[in-house]
Amino acid sequence: MNDFTLDELNVLVAVFEKAGAGEGEGLEAELFGRIKAAQAERAELESMDFDDCLGGACKL
Repeated sequence: MNDFTLDELNVLVAVFEKAGAGEGEGLEAELFGRIKAAQAERAELESMDFDDCLGGACKL
């Protein structure tokens, strides 16, 4: 799992979008895709309510 916070990932995505570096092919596009995927995963993780998991009823 990556160690970036959601805020850090949001900044990285914004920088890539402003630079236009994520468009097309190549390493930049691949890295931008990986950063966006990590951002989505982190956002989902942070939006989960772990109180719902008490008693083993949580399905992660």
